[in-house]
Amino acid sequence: MKLALIRAKYNPFGGAERFLNSAADALVAQGARPTIITRAWPQSADTGIAHRIVNPRYFTSAGRDRGFAHDVCELLQTEKFDLVQSYERLACCDVFHAVDGVHAEWLAQRRRVQTPMKKFGVAVNPHHRYVLDAERRMYQSSKLKAVICISQMVKQDVIRHYGVAADKLHVIYGSIDTDAFHPQLRDEHRFATRKQLGISPDAPVAIYVGSGFERKGVAEFLVAAATVPDLHVIVVGKDKAAATYQAFARSLGLIDRAHFTGALADVRPYYAASDVFVMPSLYEPFGLVFGEAMACGLPVVASMQSGAADWIEHGVDSFVADALDTDAIAKSIQAALADPAMGARARARVLPFTQAATSAQYAALYRQLLA
Repeated sequence: MKLALIRAKYNPFGGAERFLNSAADALVAQGARPTIITRAWPQSADTGIAHRIVNPRYFTSAGRDRGFAHDVCELLQTEKFDLVQSYERLACCDVFHAVDGVHAEWLAQRRRVQTPMKKFGVAVNPHHRYVLDAERRMYQSSKLKAVICISQMVKQDVIRHYGVAADKLHVIYGSIDTDAFHPQLRDEHRFATRKQLGISPDAPVAIYVGSGFERKGVAEFLVAAATVPDLHVIVVGKDKAAATYQAFARSLGLIDRAHFTGALADVRPYYAASDVFVMPSLYEPFGLVFGEAMACGLPVVASMQSGAADWIEHGVDSFVADALDTDAIAKSIQAALADPAMGARARARVLPFTQAATSAQYAALYRQLLA
């Protein structure tokens, strides 16, 4: 069987690509030969993976996406595949893997924090207009056989915005490596990492991990953290406005209690140094970092606009709050710190989400589609 997997910008270590790689593994296990169609093949990618480069010239981001979609759909007319699974919004795919969520919903959530001028700018932005049109045409396409949703939230967003029949929508969660992420990391790294950051052994610590500080709620995290006595915060991730957020943290009185690390190759020592994970995203289709933090024995504070809420029993193993409700976020942090047993319950919640379980779900769906 020849299968095409379409991802315009393929990053072998990206969050979306972790879902893609899991799907590819499930296909290979069934004897399929997947080919990744992308604009460029990074040097860090596995050279043994079959791939095709489609990279037409462009001058704008909308032109880039439109040109890639056009040329890929033309390629699929001449080179036949038994199944086409796309991670981009293409009307010529059989399966859409909604790892980036629903763009219409992301824009709706974003409007909650935008000024009237910014709302107008987004409304007339050619790139957003293209993506919304491509999203609509894809979901209305008679060729579309199935949509893989990475959370129940994404599934409900697809139904609400585009009226897709529920039997076309299949929720398959990402997997968590609970052998790599585990509570024993504390014994190995907690003291040394805290010493490196200048945090005392008995201070409470909340951690955030992710890029895209605005979307993922770093400002709200800092505002909430500033009201929790003696709390230190660790912000892991790269963002072009990182210096602005550091200045904001200082303005909140977090001068010696906010630690910005930048991007890290291995975040596990920083989980080990922490007591609670916080990421109040405006819109997060899922967020595997939630599962990894929970596997390390950290209760998490997620937003209601995060697919990871599927894995949370509020107040039992973790907490869910509105992305903009800094009072609720602060109270959730304090409640998590006050219950030392919550971390063990958080880890227990993610133990079923293994690579084997995820692969079995992909395999069952592909058997159904290819029958």
